[in-house]
Amino acid sequence: MKTLKWSPIALVLTLTLTGCAVGPDYQKPEHTIDTEYLYQDTNGTVQDGLHNVQSQVNIQQNSTPWWYQFDDAVLNQLVADTQQQNIPLKMAAERIKAAQAYQQAIESFKVPTVSLGAGYSTAQFSDNGPLLGPVVSANNPLGVPLMDAQQSGFFAGATIAWEVDLFGRIDSQAQAAFIRKEQAIIFREGLNTAITADVIHNYLQMRGAQERKSIAIQTVNDQKTTLALVNKVLASGYGSELDLARAKAMLAASKAVVPQLATAENVHRQRLAILLGDTPSQMHQRLKQTSVNKMPDMTGLIPVGLPSDLLQRRPDLRIAEREMAAINEELGAAIAAKYPKFFLTGAPGLVASDFDDVFSSSSTAWIASVGVSWNIFDGGRSDAMVDIQEARFKNSALSYQYAVNNAIGEVETLLQGYGNSQEYQSLVLESKQQTDRAVSKAESLYEAGLVDYLSMLDAQRQQHLLQDRVVTARLQTAQVAVGLHKALGGNWQLNSNMTQ
Repeated sequence: MKTLKWSPIALVLTLTLTGCAVGPDYQKPEHTIDTEYLYQDTNGTVQDGLHNVQSQVNIQQNSTPWWYQFDDAVLNQLVADTQQQNIPLKMAAERIKAAQAYQQAIESFKVPTVSLGAGYSTAQFSDNGPLLGPVVSANNPLGVPLMDAQQSGFFAGATIAWEVDLFGRIDSQAQAAFIRKEQAIIFREGLNTAITADVIHNYLQMRGAQERKSIAIQTVNDQKTTLALVNKVLASGYGSELDLARAKAMLAASKAVVPQLATAENVHRQRLAILLGDTPSQMHQRLKQTSVNKMPDMTGLIPVGLPSDLLQRRPDLRIAEREMAAINEELGAAIAAKYPKFFLTGAPGLVASDFDDVFSSSSTAWIASVGVSWNIFDGGRSDAMVDIQEARFKNSALSYQYAVNNAIGEVETLLQGYGNSQEYQSLVLESKQQTDRAVSKAESLYEAGLVDYLSMLDAQRQQHLLQDRVVTARLQTAQVAVGLHKALGGNWQLNSNMTQ
């Protein structure tokens, strides 16, 4: 009768085929989310087109970016250049490369490690040595050396080592590394959104400061004309020194506003230079090529979608969800580390004393082994590592829940703010139109001597104030629109044909 024999290698391979991962299965978290926003009917928004990932991709590929609604070629070019030149975005791209390399390094532990070697060795053994001395010396019971005292030879071979991932420890680590790479990609996407929003914000602020400065300069010119009129009326004997003093005070106050607005304009221009990676002189040359000094207005509707769309559209929520998945894999690796580790090693090679004999069949030599390592007692260290990962997972789940609640609250706040800012802008514009009529009437009556200067001065003061307020109201509406788009998330990366 034949006896069935198992070789060590066959035994380990069998265990590998029948083994299974011991880590917990991961499922994406589920949250109770409202089916619609509380302020979904805000003026200037539409519930459209964001209900699944594929539709988001189609929107990104088939439509122009949302900031094109400002219809400002300079802004469009600044954004395109920023996404190509911004230094933090380049750093984020390098982080993705590092994450990919790290994943590859971890994946490499799943396959055998093979190293090749070759060389020549020589050794001289002592006749008086305690171990080999009697073998290489003639002073032994046989009276002749059993082995030459000097040994030399050539060798060539390979060393093969492989840890059999029976319980899925390495596989969990590799999967965690893959998720970390996903996080790096999502992080760059989110950074691109934040930086693009920062460019749009600073551009609007710069243009707003320029427009307000133009209004302030025009106000100064108007008040100079008014001052000349007061002097003329005073010379004719109808005016008063008080009217003249008031006119001069108003003119000085208006002049004081101009340098403040010039400072604000420069601050935002320098910020744009930093975002684009330009020098201040380069940014000055960029903006010098255009004569536009007016803040653009956004047209069109903002697609809001559903609250649940945020889970796939906002990078911060996607990173938080992927953090849970990564920690779950690291928890699996910590659990698997408590189980035995199996190793296969081998070293086939060629050994000969003469180089001419190295490649002959009789020079073949090899060694192979299978081993197991298992920490049966470590003072509770393995259990503590599992507890750490479990605590991290629970913390990441709470962080994700908090991030979801915060994201929905942010959108709700900006939706209401967007509606209120539009209403405020409309009322300010209506007030300015009425004030323009009042100023025109007051100037005519003053010149005819039917009202005093104080009445005309008050009407002009209201006009200048509302001219500036109209610009700030438009700027506020535009800035809330930028914030709302940012809060809604989505991919803001320009297509390659748009950056050319």
